[in-house]
Amino acid sequence: MRYLYASLGLLCVGLALLGIALPLLPTVPFLLLASFFFAKSSERMHNWLISHAIFGPMILDWREHGAIRPAAKKAATASVAAVFMISVLFGAPSHVLVIQLVVLGGVMVFIWTRPSG
Repeated sequence: MRYLYASLGLLCVGLALLGIALPLLPTVPFLLLASFFFAKSSERMHNWLISHAIFGPMILDWREHGAIRPAAKKAATASVAAVFMISVLFGAPSHVLVIQLVVLGGVMVFIWTRPSG
């Protein structure tokens, strides 16, 4: 099981790295999953992730306070707005836009109602 958890942790870190560049792919949830998987599989990898200069503070903010940093909230908002605008510009059908508006709006409500880290 340790190898499975370690593999899933590495996969989640990889997806988090992709999420930095891709607007639809979230970064922090994948880092939280990676932290969980590494805690179950490798103390060394878990400590590396928690002490990482970029990733560590986000994970610790969430774990200790359920908080999201204001910069991350702003970046998420900009990404969501960009994705929605791209859909509008490419002429997505109105039912698709309504679904996006509902889902992305729910995500934004969740993000902005979390405490700031």
